[in-house]
Amino acid sequence: MKKFMQKRLKNEKGMTLIELLAVIVILAIIAAIAIPAIGGIIENSKVGAMKSDAQTVLSAGELYFIDKPEADDVTLEDLVKGNFVDDLGTFKNADKTKVTVTKKTTAKDTAGKTTTTATTISGTAVNDKIQVVFDKATKENISKYANSDRGAVTAAPGVNAGPVESK
Repeated sequence: MKKFMQKRLKNEKGMTLIELLAVIVILAIIAAIAIPAIGGIIENSKVGAMKSDAQTVLSAGELYFIDKPEADDVTLEDLVKGNFVDDLGTFKNADKTKVTVTKKTTAKDTAGKTTTTATTISGTAVNDKIQVVFDKATKENISKYANSDRGAVTAAPGVNAGPVESK
C-alpha cells in the first residue's frame, strides 16, 4: 500500500489551471459576501460610540446640576470649562454651544398630579460620514436606538441618525 501511494504521489504534478481558477472564484464569492457585512459592523460601532458619548455628556450634565442646582441647562462648552467632561469623543467637531443638557424637572399641575421630565441632551455628534442628531433625547431614548438605524426620521423619540450632508 505504501509503495502504491508513493507511486501515485510521484505522478502528481500539482493543481491544474481549472482547479486554481475554481479556488479563486470561491474566494471572490466569499469576499463579496464578507466585505459589505464588515462595513455594516464598522458603521454600527460608530453609531454606538456616538450614543455612548451622548450618555457620558448626559451624566456629566447631571453632575453639573448637582453642583449648581440653580441651573436649568448647560452647554457642552460649560461642561468642558468646569472639567465635567475630559474627552469630547464624537462631539469634538460639534459647536459646543449648541450641545445642551437640560435639567430634569418635576412639576405639579392644578389637580395635584406630579409630572417629571428626564434630563435630556440636544445636539449633533459626528463620526466620519455618519452623524447622530439628539433632539431632547433621554438616556432611555438613546439606549433604545439601535446602532443599525440610520436615516430614520425618529427611530427612538429624540434621536435621529443619518449621513453627514455634503456642503
